[in-house]
Amino acid sequence: MNTDSSPIGVFNSGMGGLTVLRALRKQLPGESFLYLGDTARLPYGTKSAATVQRYALQAARILVDRGVKALVVACNTASAVALASLQRQFAPLPVLGVVEPGAQVAAATCRRRILVLATESTVNGGAYQRRLLTLRPDLQVFARPCPLLVALAEEGRHSGPLVTLALQQYLEGFAGPTPSVGRVSPDGPFDTLLLGCTHFPVFRDALRDLLGETENSAVALVDSAETTAHALADHLKSGDLAVAPADVEPTLALMATDGIDRFRRVGGYFLGDRLSAVELVDL
Repeated sequence: MNTDSSPIGVFNSGMGGLTVLRALRKQLPGESFLYLGDTARLPYGTKSAATVQRYALQAARILVDRGVKALVVACNTASAVALASLQRQFAPLPVLGVVEPGAQVAAATCRRRILVLATESTVNGGAYQRRLLTLRPDLQVFARPCPLLVALAEEGRHSGPLVTLALQQYLEGFAGPTPSVGRVSPDGPFDTLLLGCTHFPVFRDALRDLLGETENSAVALVDSAETTAHALADHLKSGDLAVAPADVEPTLALMATDGIDRFRRVGGYFLGDRLSAVELVDL
């Protein structure tokens, strides 16, 4: 096994990619990571495709210039519109996105109807819709842009009346006939909910409270963090890039383009761990 101890680069428009980083660290405990949150220019989800591609290239360049051995685009919007160009730009460096792993699991999980909650750019670009229908032409796929959820997540709000109201509005028309959104049965409007933004896993508990869950009636919640972690592990192994077990002490370095104090304070909830120093960088 290769003993390449170079870090793995991960970037996102803000703190949402820390949910992916959390899964990566769990799957690959011996690896070192370098994370960049472009907090000065979030959210990417309301920007044009050309702007997102430019921002993604700049963020990726910072990580590549610091010697990463692989790059994870831990942002659904950037994965949807910029992944192919990043792969061309930085070849032969492995560059992985989060859309494909999430779509594969959702297609395998869904019985018939799936709802994708994502940013405006991801929904309007149709990346999830196309991929899901390619994998499963029999599916009924719906998608709804949820711009407020990114802002709420970045503010550290993952529960409470404001979050509940926002989720109710975004689920309206999809979540069945009960007055307060209520429980969704397999015969209801959707049986699988794909969280098509890396910020959205922080709302899992709030969504479960709204959707309800019983032994005979449950909506499957799918996000791409764990599946991306498995995909990266397979890629590192096949490319002989995985660090040897216990070869070196893994490190974690965090960077942001603005608001490092808030990044440190709120980011711990996304990562599931207390954050230490966060470096301020300029793209």
